[in-house]
Amino acid sequence: MREIQFREALREAMSEEMRRDKNVFLMGEEVAEYNGAYKVTQGMLDEFGPDRVIDTPISEGGFAGLGVGAGMNGLRPIIEFMTFNFSLVAIDQIVNSAAKMYAMSGGAYNVPIVFRGPTGNAGQLGATHSSNFENWFANTPGLKVVVPSNPYDAKGLLKAAIRDDDPVIFMESELMYSDKGEVPEGEYLLPIGVADIKRKGADVTIVSFGKIMKVALEAAEELAKDGIEAEVIDLRTVRPIDYATVYESVKKTNRCVVVEEANPISSLATDLAFNIQKNMFDYLDAPVLRVNSMDIPLSYAPTYIEATLPNVKRTIEAVKQVTYVK
Repeated sequence: MREIQFREALREAMSEEMRRDKNVFLMGEEVAEYNGAYKVTQGMLDEFGPDRVIDTPISEGGFAGLGVGAGMNGLRPIIEFMTFNFSLVAIDQIVNSAAKMYAMSGGAYNVPIVFRGPTGNAGQLGATHSSNFENWFANTPGLKVVVPSNPYDAKGLLKAAIRDDDPVIFMESELMYSDKGEVPEGEYLLPIGVADIKRKGADVTIVSFGKIMKVALEAAEELAKDGIEAEVIDLRTVRPIDYATVYESVKKTNRCVVVEEANPISSLATDLAFNIQKNMFDYLDAPVLRVNSMDIPLSYAPTYIEATLPNVKRTIEAVKQVTYVK
C-alpha cells in the first residue's frame, strides 16, 4: 500500500468529495492562492476554481457565519481555520448557530458543515496559539468532534464528516501534517463515533486521541520491555465517544490510563475517568488515572513545553501506578 502525508490524505478527502458533490466547497484564510497555510489545499484552486476554493479576509466570525448560512441553504461548506485558537472569534457562529440550528428550527434546517484546522500546541507558538478546545466543542450538543491521529484515519473520517448532515468539528495538528502513513488508493469512509484499538494488550488500557497517540504508543512500547502489555485505544471521535470499545477493553485489563493534551479541569479525560469508574467499577483493580497537560498556559520556552505536556515518562509512571509496579 502507498504511503502519503497526513496533509495529502486530507487533500484527497476534500478533492474526492468536491468531485463527487458540486455542493461541497472550501473557504478560509490562504486556502486558495497560497495553497493553504500548511499546504493542505495545494492545487485545489487550479482544479476547482475560485468559486469553490475561496480565500477569505482575516474574519473568522464572518466566513464561519457565511458557511453556516450556506449549509442551511443546501450547500456543504468546509471551513478551514488557520488554527482552532482563532475559532474563538467565530465561537458564536459555531456554538449558537451551527450546533443549535436543527433543534431551534424544529428540524426544518440542518447544517452540513465541517470546521477543520489544527488544534493544540505546535511548539514555541506561545500560549495564545497552543490551546486545546476539543473538550469545549465536545461539550456542545449538536456538534460532532473528530480528532484523527494518522493519515488513514484522517482521510476516511474527513470524507464521512463532509457527507454528514450535522456540523462536524474536525481537529488536526500542525505537527502531524508531514507524518506519513499507509492509505489505500480506492475510496473508503470510516464511521464517526467508532474507536480503534491500535495495539492489543491484556495488562492495562491506555486511551488517547490525536497526536498524543504517539505518546501513548511509544509508552506502550517501553512498557512492553518491562513485561507490561498495554492495550492502546484511539478514540478518533470525542463526540460521540465510543465507550463500548473502551469498556470491553477495561473488562479485560482491569486498569485504565487516559492521556490527553488538554488542561485537566473539565477535560475529556475527566469525563472518561468518571464514566469508566461509574460503569466499570466492578472490573477495575485500580482507580482510572489521567495524564493531561499541566494546569498552566503553555510557555514559549521548549524546556517548559516539555515539562508541561503529556509525555512518555509521565504516561509510564501512571501505568506503573495502576498496575502496582514500582
